[in-house]
Amino acid sequence: MIEFSNIFNHNNIKIFLLTLQYLTGYFLFSTKKLLRNKKYNYKGEKISCIIPARNEEKNLPILLESLKKQSIKPYEIIVVDDNSSDRTGDIALEYGAILVKNGEPPENWTGKVWALWNGYLKSTGDILIFLDADVRLQKDAISTLLYLREKNKGVISVFPYHYTERFYEKFAILFNILGSFTFTSPFEKNKGDMCGAVIVARREDYEKVDGHRSVSSDVVEDFSLGRVFEENGIPADTYLGYKTISFRMYPDGLKSLIEGFTKNTAKGAVSISFATFLLLIFWFSGLFGSGFKLVLQILRRDFSFNTDILFYLLYTFQLIFLGRYTGNFGFILPLFHFLPSTFFLFVFINSIYRYYIRGEVFWKGREIFIKRINR
Repeated sequence: MIEFSNIFNHNNIKIFLLTLQYLTGYFLFSTKKLLRNKKYNYKGEKISCIIPARNEEKNLPILLESLKKQSIKPYEIIVVDDNSSDRTGDIALEYGAILVKNGEPPENWTGKVWALWNGYLKSTGDILIFLDADVRLQKDAISTLLYLREKNKGVISVFPYHYTERFYEKFAILFNILGSFTFTSPFEKNKGDMCGAVIVARREDYEKVDGHRSVSSDVVEDFSLGRVFEENGIPADTYLGYKTISFRMYPDGLKSLIEGFTKNTAKGAVSISFATFLLLIFWFSGLFGSGFKLVLQILRRDFSFNTDILFYLLYTFQLIFLGRYTGNFGFILPLFHFLPSTFFLFVFINSIYRYYIRGEVFWKGREIFIKRINR
């Protein structure tokens, strides 16, 4: 006869809980949609690419060069120079783009949203493609985007594959994996959450919802805009860019990486469903806990193999698996994942403090006053 005291002993409960935490990562990733090259039956639509750019002299040439090589070329490329202090505007003109010089945003507008809106006002295309300046496109990317937008009969966005070059950039691994969970979680279906790095919409759909003007004061405008589309009966769907569409987010140093994720993380966390938020915490606590226990074990000079070590290694393999869909993060940080876990926790706490207590965040030399624009 089975003794229930043996089944419900401390060790079995611990293993059961750790297993649930670990498997939660795969569950949150279970509805992923990967961007794969598709051939679009081009119908002659005029395509407007709108690129907000603030001090993007390093990234902009890569994006503009990739737009020149597209199998379906845009009718017009509009670069909105958002008060840059470098050669951003000159580079746009050198590549033959339409340059829009943007002024400081009015009250109740954030800088990027103001730039996107003014880019739209200058555009004439039937299809609007909004692109961050750090995006990189494979030659069939626009064809694929048009194919999926027509298939979806609404609006699509892309969470790009994160291309990294320097070691510090790889510390973005957890931000990218957790960020992808906000789009791939089963609880986020049909909510319309979008990623602002790449958004594709028909002009008439964009105008129907009053475009970026409808989310003028939102720091994380992409989530809000997607929900505005959904509320107006226009489906919004997000794909993982995999290797068709990528970006290199923070080439200017660790400070820019911290500022960028500080700006977005706290607000993004409260923009998702409560169920997804709880599962994210549940999964991350298992990941962080396994790293914390390993460090304590090493400090005690205990090198025995046990349940905690097993789950530490399982999380290592899971990060390598999930990471290959979201960026080229390698295997070193997944192996020493207590480092990016601690880094993520630090940035997340700082983001909460900056966003909800201080009411201000910094990005590209501009101070964004959250309380002021949300009054």
